[in-house]
Amino acid sequence: MTAFLTDAAALASGPTTLPVSLVVLTYNEAHTIGRCLDSVPFAAEKLVVDCGSTDATVAIAAAHGARVVHQPWLGFGAQRNAAAALARHDWLLVLDADEFLSPELVAECRERLPAWLAGPVAAVGLRRHGLFMAAPMHHYRPLRGERKLRLYHRDRARWTEARVHESLRTRGPTTMLDAPLHHRTTPSLLHKQMKSVFYAELKATDRHAAGKRPWIAFSPLIFVATFLKEYLLRLAVLDGARGYISAHLSAHAAVYRRFRLYEMQRNPASIAQARDWLIAHDLERDA
Repeated sequence: MTAFLTDAAALASGPTTLPVSLVVLTYNEAHTIGRCLDSVPFAAEKLVVDCGSTDATVAIAAAHGARVVHQPWLGFGAQRNAAAALARHDWLLVLDADEFLSPELVAECRERLPAWLAGPVAAVGLRRHGLFMAAPMHHYRPLRGERKLRLYHRDRARWTEARVHESLRTRGPTTMLDAPLHHRTTPSLLHKQMKSVFYAELKATDRHAAGKRPWIAFSPLIFVATFLKEYLLRLAVLDGARGYISAHLSAHAAVYRRFRLYEMQRNPASIAQARDWLIAHDLERDA
């Protein structure tokens, strides 16, 4: 174990760069962007695509070696695809500003990526580990090594253009890295709930535009099914009280999205009113 950690530390601190562009989308991320950029020392390019930050994000990103490009907000999926086209390298590592690579993951990238970059691989998955209520979850699957395709060749993969919860569609084989990608978001339940409401608004807006029905009568079943999936199948039950709270909040969010869609259908004016409120409270980007 000691030898492994020594080798990992040597690889993580080594001078080697790889033909990879680190791509980060930003909007008022001054408190996290520096850590994110510094965590990927092997990237030959660091590209920050900003959509109008009013804090020090742009200056901090530039000070940490990033090329900063302004791009009005298009939605998560479309913004990622626009950013991919701006990169100087075909291989892209896409991170959120509140994510950062562990030293072990840096070492693993330096060791394993050269062969993959030269081969037919379309995308590489990372195992993301997050916090809930400011502490690690020991069993809950979405916060313990959740698989995220974040490293990919832009000619072999493309993001779906959803407003939120976009996914990477690949054309070719994929593989995985094992060391942790850290995610430090929503430091309190208040932050988590505000973010959940924002994502619910985007999801409901997409469904409203597509003419979907909310099926309010099924809400009790949806709540129970979502809770049981999170609490039992995703092992939140093994994380005690925090696991119960997380599962309950997920079930509540699933039902709230349908309530909001129902309101949009009854009162379409609420869509613009809600967007104005989100912009005023620095949650939504104003394109």
